Amino acid sequence: MAKRILLVDDEQMILKGVRFMLEQEGYETDTAVDGEEALEKFFANPFDLILLDVMLPKMDGMTVCQRIREHSNVPIIMLTAKGDDMDKILGLEYGADDYIPKPFNQLEVMARVKAIMRRAGTVPAPVEEQRIIRIQDLEVNPGKRTVTLGGKEVKLTAKEFDLLLMFITNRGKVFTRKQMLETVWKYDYAGDDRTVDVHIRRLREKIERDTAQPEFIFTKWGVGYYFTDKD
Repeated sequence: MAKRILLVDDEQMILKGVRFMLEQEGYETDTAVDGEEALEKFFANPFDLILLDVMLPKMDGMTVCQRIREHSNVPIIMLTAKGDDMDKILGLEYGADDYIPKPFNQLEVMARVKAIMRRAGTVPAPVEEQRIIRIQDLEVNPGKRTVTLGGKEVKLTAKEFDLLLMFITNRGKVFTRKQMLETVWKYDYAGDDRTVDVHIRRLREKIERDTAQPEFIFTKWGVGYYFTDKD
């Protein structure tokens, strides 16, 4: 079954060009030209990924992203104004998985979409990665891409899950921010260290009982981050 993508932008030329490219690659697409229409279509239909512009009529993209995150972990790529770092940071804060600055190359959009689709589980993980991983009362199921803590489900975005899986399968190894970008984002990423830091902070807020005294994800000052090697 073809994967469905919702494109949200008030610029018709962008919608037309990106939609054509995605459909040529075999994806099914739907479009919305403002924030309210985007939410209406999101709640009416299942989607595998959302491309969401920040600047939208009626309701801005940040608010749309936040509303969607209250109900779903569907991957979201924000489209931001070129050089507007605040939009990028806010997009990640509100739960976006990635961002692409405008104007963008359509081939770059396609590469990002394919990468996120792979990480979101559209390509089966190898058999050895399907086993359930348990550390203390944290349980990670790579096959189902689910996480529980103390028996309760923890809702992670696609990027947060990928970071956690990277850490938990490389316990004790210190990853620099550059290594994390290369390992999790898996392409020539235009982001910076803040992208990693925001995702790490959000992940900690979800799996650590006390972020001031972490049990799982630790900081190696001046280097990067690592996952505990203690059971």
